[in-house]
Amino acid sequence: MTDKITIRVADIIGNTLCIASEDGQKIFDKLVPLIRNGKHIVISFERVSIIISLFLNAAIGQLYGTFSEGQIRSQLEVSNMAEDDIEMLKRVVENAKSYYANREGYDKAWEKVSGDEE
Repeated sequence: MTDKITIRVADIIGNTLCIASEDGQKIFDKLVPLIRNGKHIVISFERVSIIISLFLNAAIGQLYGTFSEGQIRSQLEVSNMAEDDIEMLKRVVENAKSYYANREGYDKAWEKVSGDEE
């Protein structure tokens, strides 16, 4: 059995509020090389008091644009997360899988809705 590496979110972002995409990016940046190297990672939300989907999109959602779902599921686990936050994480993951499966279509639709198209 391989050793598990624990990523303590509160230690990495320096507080207990998982609300900024920049903090989520810090977690993502830590995870990518570990996943690439085949490590098994536990993302611990111990001491975290608030989590919002913006943070989870940056930290975990964007992994689906870099790695396969199988790779993510086999190498990542989450601990110390409240039940309602787990439900939010599931929604973030489903949205990320949909987005990365049809990134161009989603981007075009967003441009149309936001009026950014030329």
